[in-house]
Amino acid sequence: MGAAALIMLREGLEAALIVAILLGYLRKIGQSAHARYVWGGVAAAVVASAALAGLFRVVAGGFEGRAEAIFEGVVLLAAVVVLTSMILWMQSQARHIRGQLERRVDQALSAGQRLGLSSVAFVAVLREGVESVLFLAAVFIVEPDAGAVAGALVGLAGAVALAHLMYRASVRLDLRRFFFYTGLLLVLVAAGLLASGIHELQEAGLVPVVVERVWDTSGVLDESGVIGSLLKALFGYNADPSLLEVLAWVAYVAVVGARFVGATRPRPSAPASAAATSS
Repeated sequence: MGAAALIMLREGLEAALIVAILLGYLRKIGQSAHARYVWGGVAAAVVASAALAGLFRVVAGGFEGRAEAIFEGVVLLAAVVVLTSMILWMQSQARHIRGQLERRVDQALSAGQRLGLSSVAFVAVLREGVESVLFLAAVFIVEPDAGAVAGALVGLAGAVALAHLMYRASVRLDLRRFFFYTGLLLVLVAAGLLASGIHELQEAGLVPVVVERVWDTSGVLDESGVIGSLLKALFGYNADPSLLEVLAWVAYVAVVGARFVGATRPRPSAPASAAATSS
């Protein structure tokens, strides 16, 4: 439940912020009458995302045995790749999103393409929707019960409520801190998905096991228990992981975590001597 809630909270808030930027800019330039085109694009993106989720579920249900393990392993690894790129890109490029969206709105309006506003909203929100479908599919593989569905709904409801309060200016949220800390948690979530993906491919015989069991903590912290199931859903906890699962988890957190934190550091300003020389 926790991983699904976190993913949908972040993805939902990103989508809501995109819509808020578009609507706010239209209001700023006195074009609020065209807001209906933005909402039309949002509605179309939601429908398309829901259709993609349904299609994905149908396709996933057609696999059994080894084929199912391969399919689940590929989905988990694909989710890790997309989630990693999203985390790093968002942390380093988030400050440019507003300007990019506003330029697209200006281009659509100057060309007289009112439906172009719909396409701007559609593409931006659909991207978040496609990411959400893939991420949730991966989470459901690790946590195949109603808890993941409930978590996704809770996260989405929280994102909508928070975005509404921010839009009404009744709540001020430091978005930089929000995306930083949720990004750190998502790095751990992605590491867990990576380890789970390797586990599935090992079961399918596509990845060597090497050392089947590094440790066994099931007697202390069982995966089926309350805490164990929460850690499994959030961070891919496995009571008896293989060596490759452990190495992959540690390496991912070390490498991607370092890249993520490094992307948040401000670039050093030009030395004073250089500034004096130019003057």
